[in-house]
Amino acid sequence: MRKLVAAINMTLDGFCDHTAVNPDEEIHEHYADLLRNAGTILYGRKTYQLMEYWKTLAANPSGNKTLDEFAVVMDHTPKIVFSHTLKKVDWESAKLAKRGIEEEVTELRQQPGKDILVGSPGLIVALTNLNMIDEYQICVHPVIAGGGLPLFKNIKVKTNLRLKKTKVFSGGAVILYYEPD
Repeated sequence: MRKLVAAINMTLDGFCDHTAVNPDEEIHEHYADLLRNAGTILYGRKTYQLMEYWKTLAANPSGNKTLDEFAVVMDHTPKIVFSHTLKKVDWESAKLAKRGIEEEVTELRQQPGKDILVGSPGLIVALTNLNMIDEYQICVHPVIAGGGLPLFKNIKVKTNLRLKKTKVFSGGAVILYYEPD
């Protein structure tokens, strides 16, 4: 069975806001490696639309080697988008989910292949509430945002976690790797 991994960036005070953190080359390299080892990444509509930036960068490289490489990896990684409002997606590597999250993810997990990543706060919450996440990879950035979207907003079930390992980046960010206990 394929492993379901929640991987996301977060501020020190627990908010998911791509404008509040500033990933450096080392972090982009880490996430490019994570994507290379993933079979699929799951997004909600908002995160998917934010990530479409990388499609544009893959088509029109910036000259920044690390960002351009990340863009290419992101461009090629298969994506499934959960949305009630989008009728189509125009990124070649993306498709809309046809069923609800529990049914879609259950079927994906039963297929052979690499890990399934979850990269949207809302999906992480929904899958946590369904007790479906096998591993959390939370990259905590040394930033206090003071507000924004809390990562674990609307959690309905208590989930005890066990720290597996950590990865410290030279810029001060730390990835915490947790498994449900």
